[in-house]
Amino acid sequence: MQHPLRGKIALVTGSSRGIGRAIAQRLASDGAMVAIHYGGNEAAASETLKAIEQAGGQAFLVKAELGVNGDVEALFAKLERGLAGRPLDILVNNAAVAPQIALDQTTPEEFDRIFAINVRAPFFIIQRALPLMPDGGRIINISSGVTWFATPAVVYSMTKGALNVLGRTLANSLGSRNITVNTISPGITDTDMNPSIRDRDTKAIERVAGMTALGRPADIGDAVAFFASDDARWITGQTLDVNGGLFLGPRES
Repeated sequence: MQHPLRGKIALVTGSSRGIGRAIAQRLASDGAMVAIHYGGNEAAASETLKAIEQAGGQAFLVKAELGVNGDVEALFAKLERGLAGRPLDILVNNAAVAPQIALDQTTPEEFDRIFAINVRAPFFIIQRALPLMPDGGRIINISSGVTWFATPAVVYSMTKGALNVLGRTLANSLGSRNITVNTISPGITDTDMNPSIRDRDTKAIERVAGMTALGRPADIGDAVAFFASDDARWITGQTLDVNGGLFLGPRES
């Protein structure tokens, strides 16, 4: 079995559940040691750790609530203990909140909270990670399809648009170090953010199938593993839609 990421260390934020857990497990299966970041759900984070170790992989837990004062300092204090002087080769900014609130329901406090977790935290995590990252490192940000189709959750959509811009700008400035920066834009995924799909609601699953060419929720971990690998060394500043062909148009019956 090949392990293209053997000897690498990856931090995946928000990896106790959902897309983050799938990413952490895939990177670990490719040989990386994974820092599993979580905000508060220690039971779920421990399940991710157990799953990785049972599959023969290596990982450790890093607890830090994002979106609050001192969040990045707390995260990196624990991360650096796990690194034990080794470099951080791969950073995946996945952690986010996605409250489905419309413009007229949004308070200034809620607006600031969503941006603090979804935009401010990734920005300053990258800033803090770069001195620990060797030349040739990988930064992968998880965005969303809501950057190109409309939803009522306007603030969440705005935060993901900011990530897309961040990726292009950083890719240009970090090219001299051969650090690639890419963005993945998932479609509809089988996670806690989509409870009707997670609960196997037949009508919800049929709706997703009708909107996607491949007829099922999106898989994200494989795309992250590709961007983290040496095969993607000449790809940077890109936003990749990984959505199973979402909203391509009507299909013939």
